[in-house]
Amino acid sequence: MGEKINDTLRIIASVIIPPVGVFFQVGFSFHFWLNILLTILGYIPGLIHAVWVILRFDNSKK
Repeated sequence: MGEKINDTLRIIASVIIPPVGVFFQVGFSFHFWLNILLTILGYIPGLIHAVWVILRFDNSKK
C-alpha cells in the first residue's frame, strides 16, 4: 500500500512539473532526459510520458 501512495505523490508532482515525477521514479536515466525533451516540446506529451514511466517501472528494483 505504501508504494501506491508513493506513486500517487509522484503523479501529483508530475502534473506540476513532469520531469520531477520521472526523476523520483528512475533518477538520471534515459527516461528522465527524454521526459525533459518531451516537456519542452509540449506539456501534454511530457505529462503522458511521466505517468507512463511512474506506472510502468517498479521502484523496488533500484
